[in-house]
Formats: sequence, C-alpha cells, structure tokens
Amino acid sequence: MKFLLVFLGGGLGSALRYLVSKYFNNLEQTIPYGTFVVNIVGSLLIGVFLGLSIKNQGFSQNQTLLLATGFCGGFTTYSAFAFENMQFLKNGDYLQFFGYTIATLFIGLLAVFLGLFLVK
Repeated sequence: MKFLLVFLGGGLGSALRYLVSKYFNNLEQTIPYGTFVVNIVGSLLIGVFLGLSIKNQGFSQNQTLLLATGFCGGFTTYSAFAFENMQFLKNGDYLQFFGYTIATLFIGLLAVFLGLFLVK
C-alpha cells in the first residue's frame, strides 16, 4: 500500500512537472524557468505537507507518503537542475550558472521555511 501511494503521488507530480515545465520553458530563454518554478513550488509544498504532518499529526503517514514523498518527489527535479547547470558550464555561461544555482538553493530553502511557517 505504501509503495502504491508513493507511486501514484510520484506519477501525478511528474505529470504536473511536465506541464509546468512545458508552459514556462521557452527555447529563446537562457534561464530554465520551468525547472526553477517546479523546484521552488515543490519546496514550498513539501514545507507545508511536512509541517502539517508534524503539527498535531495533521497528516497520516499515508498522506505524507502520497504528498511529500510521492508528489513532491515526482514534481521537483534535481536531475534536470544538474543537467541545466552542466549546460551553462559547457557553454561558458558562468554568471548564469552561479546565479541559477544560488537562486534555486537560496529561494528553495526559503520556500521550505515559508511552508513550515504557514502551517504553524
């Protein structure tokens, strides 16, 4: 049952990531906004979901597996983030590499904290 919840949540998250990335990514842009958006929104959501899970047992273990582990795990994408950064380095776009990496990490962490704060 737990495996199925993670599987279902991951599938939904991956499908939504595809749609969001398709909407936000444009071949003319130098910054991959689709990946950035899913990683920041996913960070906010995991903060909310885990915050609710911690707060007075707001979520059951099954809900946490479905939403945090499955959905957020499928929705966010470290592998695309890493690949896009390798492309920046390969192309000599060092400013975009550092800017994108720092912005994603910093804003992602802030989003998790915000998610946790919102459910307190």
